[in-house]
Amino acid sequence: MRTYKHMTVNGAIPKLDSIETQHTDLESGDPMADILLTYLNGRDIARLKMTDAEIIAAVEQALVAQGNGQTVIEPRVHLMPDPAFNGHFNVLRGYVAPLGLAGVKVVGDFVDNYKLGLPSEMAMLNLFDPRTGMPVAVIDATFITDARTGALTAIGAKHLARRDSKVLGHIGARGTSYWNVRLLDSLYDFDEIRVHSRRPESRNAFAARLERDLGKKIVVTEDWESCVRGADIVVEASRLERPAPMLKTEWIKPGAFVVPYGTMSAVELSLTDIMTRMVVDDWGNARAACSARCARMSKRASCRNRRSTANWARSPPAASRVARATTRPTCSGTEACR
Repeated sequence: MRTYKHMTVNGAIPKLDSIETQHTDLESGDPMADILLTYLNGRDIARLKMTDAEIIAAVEQALVAQGNGQTVIEPRVHLMPDPAFNGHFNVLRGYVAPLGLAGVKVVGDFVDNYKLGLPSEMAMLNLFDPRTGMPVAVIDATFITDARTGALTAIGAKHLARRDSKVLGHIGARGTSYWNVRLLDSLYDFDEIRVHSRRPESRNAFAARLERDLGKKIVVTEDWESCVRGADIVVEASRLERPAPMLKTEWIKPGAFVVPYGTMSAVELSLTDIMTRMVVDDWGNARAACSARCARMSKRASCRNRRSTANWARSPPAASRVARATTRPTCSGTEACR
């Protein structure tokens, strides 16, 4: 028997939904304990009104747990229903011991959703009791996905970028982009923020939202170079259909912090030649995700990457997503960069 405790009526914001499921032991016929699920929709999440500092702190705590060996993170897997749909699903699985929860998150990533007035990335998170497998909650994770990605970018900068960073160059205007810029600015209070994306209407709307929420002027650029060249922090969150060297190494300012995590690789292979360190949040996932192109990049910098990662692991939290790098010249230790 499955009972929905209440429903949303006429678009009104509901109380926290819960689903009650009753099971019967097939051998004895006796009723078993009720299973209660909590359901949080997007409006429920929004009502929490988490501050920027709370978001960063929550993600940082998870990274500390990871650095302390208190997590299990499985490589992501993908489902592409039909190439004609121009999108796919990412399935992410993990366990965080301090939270006492295991989870499976499914993220839809469909590039053409803007034509339908929908976000390109939408997600659902399922949480479970890791001791029994009992379902705990079903959560609209679109905001969580966007904010978590932005928090990782900000935490990476907090520990790796220069303290005096004042210019941000951001490529891309996807959902995660907003939180990249917002959370980075909460730490650095940039003098200048530049943004660029392929579609003019997208980058203009992105800039308008940032100006409204951050209360400062946002520079909209017409091309990659004018967005990136000379910036202290560079974030590349593009949506290329295929790998292309759009981000030129010669544009990168000495000592800059570079965050490349676009859908397809957009960096020149020579970028690894000027890096003094590369940091990833999980080498297992990084290796699993690497294409042949990424493998070639890793091979060229394997020794210093392993050394940097080992040093960074001793100073938690581990800071980044798939690739975070600073460029030469830079300081030898994280603490000196701050």
